Formats: sequence, structure tokens, C-alpha cells
Amino acid sequence: MKTTLKSILPASLLQTARNAYDGLRRIPELPAAYLHPWRHESVRRLTELKDVHKGKRVFIIGNGPSLRQTDLTRLKHEFTFGMNRIYLLFPELGFSTTYLVSINDLVIEQCASEMTALGLPKFLAWRSHRHFPANLSISQLPTFLYTTYTGPGFSRDVRGRVWEGATVTNVALQLAFHMGFQQVVLIGVDHNFTSKGDANKTVVSEGDDPNHFSPAYFGKGFRWQLPDLDTSEIGYSFARDAYHKAGREVLDATVGGRLTIFSKVDYNSLF
Repeated sequence: MKTTLKSILPASLLQTARNAYDGLRRIPELPAAYLHPWRHESVRRLTELKDVHKGKRVFIIGNGPSLRQTDLTRLKHEFTFGMNRIYLLFPELGFSTTYLVSINDLVIEQCASEMTALGLPKFLAWRSHRHFPANLSISQLPTFLYTTYTGPGFSRDVRGRVWEGATVTNVALQLAFHMGFQQVVLIGVDHNFTSKGDANKTVVSEGDDPNHFSPAYFGKGFRWQLPDLDTSEIGYSFARDAYHKAGREVLDATVGGRLTIFSKVDYNSLF
């Protein structure tokens, strides 16, 4: 029988070791993360966005297959966060989301040029800045967030450290809080993947993508990481509690979604 650290160490000790390793590994990143002019510009933008949508409603659009059962045309005049490759839907919809959020390094590495071409505000993980040319104009420059894998928590102000919570949706929830949104509605957050395997394992798609709204989303040859649904639920719980404490709410209007953290609501009843 193969012996591994995971089988020897208690879960809490193993997580502490992971946190320590991640912290040490990222020390070389810190000077650039805080002193780079792109980070300065990002913090300036985030300062302008603090509570800019106070009291408003926003939809956070996941990328699950249930989007094909959701009338997205109703969102044309709503505030929306799209994530990762949601822009594949834009030509079909005839409009774009208000914002785009992406934090996974593999996704950004493979899609950086596509994201750069989008004419909407983009929020990306700082570590991905290396995938963009140094001569990007200010208008093309994404807003970079200093996201981390470890140290679970919920950031009410995203100018500092932001825990990823194993899913870009958790980062979008923190951005929405920072911007002051009163009500957040999740759609397309199916919380269910056909592809199975170890959480965070990197795999290469061998054909059409069955886990998202389009078979081309992570199509043949695309490198991606298997989901960590357990950790994402921890992040969702932090978000639910933070919004509740602030007198705000997160609702889940995903058609057939398996997430049970947030109060469910019928999508069509919201209009």
C-alpha cells in the first residue's frame, strides 16, 4: 500500500503545512505584487469601485450547462459578472456582461489574447500578469487582484488579499460586496461536474466539454483543473455569512443547481 503525507498527517496539520508552503513559495512575488505600476493602477481602480453600486442588484453568471435552460436575454439591462470564457456566448446574446472575472492561471494563459480583446472591465489574478505584454495600454489593462489559494476568508475590500475559495465564483462574490451590491443572484452555478478525479488535478480535454454551456468551452486540447467542490462550499459559506451580517443577500436561481448554501429562488420570478 502506498504511503502518502495525506494518509499520515491529520487534515488540519496537512492544511497548515500547505499554507506555510504556499506562503513561502509566494514571497518572491510580493515586491512586484505591491510595487508594480500595474498593481498601483489596479488599486486605484478598485478604490473608485468601492460601493459604486451600493444598493443595486447584480447577477453572477456561472458557466454550467443550465445556462441553456435560462433566458439570459432578460439580463441585457442588468448588472452582471461573467466568468472565464463566458464571452463565447456574447455573439449569441448580442450583449456582454458588465464585468469579467478570471483567476485560474491555466485559463488565463490559454485565453489571454481573447480576454485582452474584450471591451469590458476585467478582473484577473495578479499572478497571471506575466501572460500579458508589457506594452499594454491603460485601456486594455485588466484590473489585477492579489488572490491566494490559502488562508480561508471573505474580503469585504478587495484592494488587499483575496482568498480564491477554489472557484472564480467566490472571487466574484467578494468583488460584488466590494462594489456595494445589495442583492446578488447566482445563475449557471450548477455545482456539478461530469468529469471526475482528484480536486485541482490538471487534465487535458480529449473532446467536447460536457461540464459547461458550450462543448467548446474547455474543448479538445484545453488544459484545465478538476473542481474542488468541497473547498468552494467553504468559500460560499463565508460569503453567505458576510452578506447576511451586512444586511445583504445572495440568492441562487440556478436551474437544477446542486449547491445548497444559498436560498433558492425561481429565476423567472425576479423580473
